[in-house]
Parts: sequence; structure tokens; C-alpha cells
Amino acid sequence: MKWQNLRRSSNVEDRRGLGRPAVFAGGGVTVIGIIIYLLLGRDPGALLESLQNGDPGVAETVQTDPHEDVLAAMSSSVLASTEDVWSGIFTQSGLTYTNPKLVLFTGGVESACGFAQTASGPFYCSGDRKVYLDLGFFDELVSRFGASGDFAQAYVIAHEVGHHVQNLLGTLDKVHQKMESSGEREANKLSVRLELQADFYAGIWAHFAEQATAILEKGDLEEALNAASQIGDDRMQKKSQGYVVPDAFTHGSSAQRLKWFKKGFDSGDPAMASLLFEQGNI
Repeated sequence: MKWQNLRRSSNVEDRRGLGRPAVFAGGGVTVIGIIIYLLLGRDPGALLESLQNGDPGVAETVQTDPHEDVLAAMSSSVLASTEDVWSGIFTQSGLTYTNPKLVLFTGGVESACGFAQTASGPFYCSGDRKVYLDLGFFDELVSRFGASGDFAQAYVIAHEVGHHVQNLLGTLDKVHQKMESSGEREANKLSVRLELQADFYAGIWAHFAEQATAILEKGDLEEALNAASQIGDDRMQKKSQGYVVPDAFTHGSSAQRLKWFKKGFDSGDPAMASLLFEQGNI
């Protein structure tokens, strides 16, 4: 994927390695803490915002891994691309797209949706409109799921941004309300539909990103399709417990995830994604 020449998003909060902040007795950030941020080339405004939100601030150690730094740069470029694509789509529909933020973390993180650990995987929190990602997940994509390549990584980010699109359009709240009044089996089915529509939206992003900036290289589309397939519920259940329980699916089967990402990529039609969802066909 040709991401190096793309712009970087300004909507990234890099919380990797952050521990508790150095503070005054009254709870304020120390000058030393801010100086450390400045020396590391980080935005002290992000620190102040994180503290206002009740999140950990200046780290006791803030060294980052060079390999992860490359992944962070790629993630920022992918996020910027999703901003451009979805802003354009929303504008054409007479709507306003509000950019989500991407939070990079290590180990665990506080969000408006509660505390989450790396094991939870990447996730979107509608409460603060942020996508949370431990970059170590990309290594797990390769080692655990056999999904390699930077476009496979881009698919993961675009999928989570797809949930943000659902949030802005009101789909997320509507379905979550329905899930709260449903039994487990029905709630799982609703969850699968949300995830598959997010895959559709990820494909739509890829469609327009390729049109606008020709980011795809040979094999990139196959990387994304492989990633979608490898993280299907059926394959993951088979690996973890040796058998498959369709009623317990929350994200969709490998075939479904591959199908709907490709449908989005081939069509580039967000109206179709909404219509099929309303009709219950996703």
C-alpha cells in the first residue's frame, strides 16, 4: 500500500507507554511533565486533554518501539484517508462528517466505554467517538491469524471507522437499543449485522481511496480479503475451541466478512449499505 506520501491525520492520540502523570498535590500537571512531552516531539495539548478526560497522562517511560513507530505513521495516514473519503461522501449527501480520533495505546486503556486491555482487540467507543488500537495487534494478525500486509492493517482501521460512520448516522444507537431488549441469540445476530456493515463501509473507503490517491499495490486487495476471512467467527472458534457455534457469532463468518468488504469495494455505494441493512439483508 502506497501510504508514505499521504497526509497524516491530526486526530491521533499517542498514549503508548503512558503511565501515571507527574502532578502537584492539587492534581495539576508538572512543568517537568510538559517539558518531557515537548522534548519527545509530542503535543502537550493531548496530555491536558487526556487528563481532563480522566485518562493517564505523562508516562514514567515514554520510549516507543521503532517498528511500532512505522505502524503508527501508517495508521495516521490511513485515518487521514478515511477522513477525506467520508467527509466527501457525507458532503454529497448533505451531511457533515465529524472526524473520529485514533488512540494508540499499550497494554490497556481507559475510554468512555470503560477500561479495555490489548486482548480485547481494536475497538470503537461511541461514547467518546474514538477508535482504540494497540499496534501490537498488527503483529498478532500475522502470528495468530496469518493475515499479513499493510493493507490488512488498513482494513482493520477502516472497519473501526465504519462503526464511527454508523454512529454518526444513528445506526449504532438504534441497534444497541434493540440489543438491550433482546435475548442473547438475537443480540448476537444484531451484532453480526453491525460488524458486516462496518466491513461494507471499510470496502467503500478502499474503493474511494484507490480512486483518489491510487494507494493500492499488487496484492493489497488480497491482503484485506484474507484479513477479513481470517478473523471470521467460525475460524476463530475453530482455532480456540475446536468447533463452531453459529449462534454465538458476534462478528460474522469468514465468508460473510469477505463478502461484505468486497461488496463495498466493488460498489463504492454507501446508500446500498444503508438500504441492505434496513432491509435486513446484511
